[in-house]
Amino acid sequence: MSSLLPPCPHLPAPRAGLDWRALHAFRDADRGGAFYLACLEYGHALWQRGFAARALLCLDRALGADLRGAEPELRAQPLPYAAMAWLIARTPPGVFLGNPRVHFQHYADRMNEPRRDQRRWRAWACWALARAVRPDLPGDPKHQVVEPTLDAIAAALLAHGLPGEPELWRAELARAGEWKTLA
Repeated sequence: MSSLLPPCPHLPAPRAGLDWRALHAFRDADRGGAFYLACLEYGHALWQRGFAARALLCLDRALGADLRGAEPELRAQPLPYAAMAWLIARTPPGVFLGNPRVHFQHYADRMNEPRRDQRRWRAWACWALARAVRPDLPGDPKHQVVEPTLDAIAAALLAHGLPGEPELWRAELARAGEWKTLA
């Protein structure tokens, strides 16, 4: 199958023929490093097939993996903040992306267990990236939620994330200007 969209330099190359079974295999299994890597790989496969919105959902799932910080998969593939920004910025017109800003706004506000705080603040971090790389995307004016400041997001990632996570996220946020010029 030929690719509709170019490969993302921030995600692992997907194996040929990868489909929904890559994640279905984890339905009753540990959702640690292997699950994390499977989410990244399948998300990349979906992206290359032209399913941008579904690819972002796979990256959401990767950010929800039960990681401690020392997993070899995480050392090989850092948390996908760079991939999120890259995909959002590079989705061509006519490819369905939805509105990532609204998605992350709602996702953060409705997060549940496990690791609710960690996952919630990662969603807010992705919301900030979406706002930075696609400032044209509107928020949801009917969704009454207090949008956090960048400093609040960084502090929460420090409190609930993995070692180095706030710095990783801030680095991608700083690159947002570069992403905008490429969109």
